[in-house]
Amino acid sequence: MIKNHKQWHEKLPFALLGYRTIVRTSTGATPYMLVYGTKAVIPTKVDIPSLRAIQETKLSNAEWVRSRYEQLALINRKRMNAICHGQLYQNRMARAFNKRVKPRHFAPRQLVLKKIFPHQDEAKGKFSINWQGPYMVHRVLTGGALILAKMDGEIWPKPINS
Repeated sequence: MIKNHKQWHEKLPFALLGYRTIVRTSTGATPYMLVYGTKAVIPTKVDIPSLRAIQETKLSNAEWVRSRYEQLALINRKRMNAICHGQLYQNRMARAFNKRVKPRHFAPRQLVLKKIFPHQDEAKGKFSINWQGPYMVHRVLTGGALILAKMDGEIWPKPINS
């Protein structure tokens, strides 16, 4: 398709057309449909006219304006359908994620370990331990966050997600 890496810019319009005309799972519509309110006419259908292109050329100006106005009025309905579809999609994804979440209940004065994630400053490398502790639970906040205290009684300044 491309002979060398210097010709990528020639294929960019085709990639954008493909991206804009593929139905998204999250909205149930194409980005082109949400913006313009109609299906995209691909370049080959312009060279070889489609039924829609032929019908639009035979309309008078007043009829064309009226049909265009009706299409624009439908855009809001299509956008609302996309928003509803997106919310349903997010709910499905949240349900699927929450199935695998194991609820953990902590109590004050319980001993816990704090996980060290690779992006944190405390991370020493690939082969070092990935936890710190033990810490004592000082207070349990709503939503599962914990205020930790070191074993000597010093309270950790930031809450930690459990």
